[in-house]
Amino acid sequence: MHATIVDSHCHLDFPDFDSERPDVIARAIDAGVERMVTICTRLRNEPAVRAIAEAYAPVFYAAGTHPMSVVDEPMATVDELVKMAAHPKFVGIGESGLDYHYTAESADLQKQSLRIHIAAARETKLPLIIHSRAADDDMAQILTEEYANGAYTCVMHCFSSSPALGRAALDLGFYLSMSGIATFPKSQEVRDIFAATPKDRILVETDSPYLAPKPHRGKRNEPAYSAHTAAVGAEVLGMDYADFAAQTTENFDRLFWKAKA
Repeated sequence: MHATIVDSHCHLDFPDFDSERPDVIARAIDAGVERMVTICTRLRNEPAVRAIAEAYAPVFYAAGTHPMSVVDEPMATVDELVKMAAHPKFVGIGESGLDYHYTAESADLQKQSLRIHIAAARETKLPLIIHSRAADDDMAQILTEEYANGAYTCVMHCFSSSPALGRAALDLGFYLSMSGIATFPKSQEVRDIFAATPKDRILVETDSPYLAPKPHRGKRNEPAYSAHTAAVGAEVLGMDYADFAAQTTENFDRLFWKAKA
């Protein structure tokens, strides 16, 4: 597999990588992962995440307040996000979204935060990066309502929600991102959703250090393993690996225009 791909979502600032960050990035390059977007999930950590992107040419970054952190963090403002977005390697807004699986009690704060992130994505013309878990109806409603107020672009990161939310996102022109979940034996519904997704709307990611794909399941994930997910993606869409890699890279460049090679 000599084709190059992009890891559109990882967390290189997490302590899991502290002891060997340069090696992790080098292994990604060796595996054909030519670029990666590291995601800041708490705005107070933005300087540290920015420093990683500044230190490594293949690394870009995005920042936002993760829905599971809204209770512990100051509410983001549109101005704050827009100001951060001026950095040349800042390429996306988020991750933001809704998570009712663990943190349903903060649903109202999560919705408020999500709308702020959408406004910042609209203003900066940068893609919104969405985390959605156990909140399909509210998520579809907010994304659709906000789109009616003014267009914006978006990726449903680590997509493993219902076919209905997938369709709602695709109907708005958004993208679905395939993670290691798609390689798990019990994830046939996820594979079916991607099989029915237009091939020009699919991205690949690791969400590392989480969700390592087969054959590394249960271990720490890292950007190099995007190649395993991409191999499954190619199979699901009936494409050659090189063609799938080229297509998802083209999709990434269209959506994450600031990170274009």
